[in-house]
Amino acid sequence: MMIRRTLNNQPSMNHETQRENFFHIRCKALENICFLIVDNGSCCNCCSTRMVEKLNLQVIPHPKPYKLQWLNEDGDLTVDKWVKVSLSVGNYKDEVLCDVVPMEACHILLETMAI
Repeated sequence: MMIRRTLNNQPSMNHETQRENFFHIRCKALENICFLIVDNGSCCNCCSTRMVEKLNLQVIPHPKPYKLQWLNEDGDLTVDKWVKVSLSVGNYKDEVLCDVVPMEACHILLETMAI
């Protein structure tokens, strides 16, 4: 009965906002608990600079550096590094290539196409 109610209570597409298009979860990266956001409004996979430094992940030069308009006083940000992150959520394991950016909202931000 509860399942039927939940399935019938799907949000209408008319009232969808960006905040309704993501979810957050904890994952493991190199056996460390990390915060992951999956966002279907995101256009790239990103990993926080802080996480890269703390886990001592190997950075790779980005083959096509690009400017990213970031919400801070510094204006544009040049994304020029990638990092390959091995992560797991429960029994699911994957390796994801992420742009390295200075973000505080989470450790890893994935677009829905990455899942």
